[in-house]
Amino acid sequence: MRRADRLFQIVQHLRGGRLVTARMLGERLEVSERTIYRDIADLQSTGVPIDGEAGVGYLMREGFELPPLMFTRDEIVALVAGARMVRAFGGAQMARAAEEALVKIGSVLPEPEKARIARTEIHMPDWVVSEAERKLVDVLERAVEARDVLTLDYRDETGASSMRDVRPLGLWFWGKVWTLVAWCELRNNFRAFRLDRILEAKSAGRIFRPERGKQLADFYRCWEARGNA
Repeated sequence: MRRADRLFQIVQHLRGGRLVTARMLGERLEVSERTIYRDIADLQSTGVPIDGEAGVGYLMREGFELPPLMFTRDEIVALVAGARMVRAFGGAQMARAAEEALVKIGSVLPEPEKARIARTEIHMPDWVVSEAERKLVDVLERAVEARDVLTLDYRDETGASSMRDVRPLGLWFWGKVWTLVAWCELRNNFRAFRLDRILEAKSAGRIFRPERGKQLADFYRCWEARGNA
């Protein structure tokens, strides 16, 4: 992460008037606490109103916020429902990001609109997706973005397991299960892998480049052709 991006992320994490420690920031941004101390000092020197000290924590004073966001009632409900769905069914990092998004949205809403977040009675169960699956969602999402070839230890519907290298293309949630859509190098074709049947997913140590006929758009075309057949 570039330093400029990290400084921006620190400011974002401090929005909402909450006390945030250097350790928390360091874990989220994957840098040392010493780096956070230097970044905070630099932000303070440029006029960002951050209060606090090392070993205690930091918070940002009011007056350094974005202008109030104007959402309609339906937009607020949609945002809250979407964030709660991600928090309930998404990966561990996705869930944390959704929680942060709700806090940031609430911090910049006009007062009459803030209460609507708490009044939005749309809730999701938190027991549908296991913790192991949440971690796997994060691993696969990063692999999709990085185009990292994965070696899967996969168990099919009969219980038979196989090892295969795949090119991860996208993740789908079907209400009860997550699936990974990928180009399977073993079968030389598209395959959908249920996450609850993936025994292990690890990097194969190589990156794939998009190839004609092996991309997500090609998968969609195959899907549509099958549906119209």
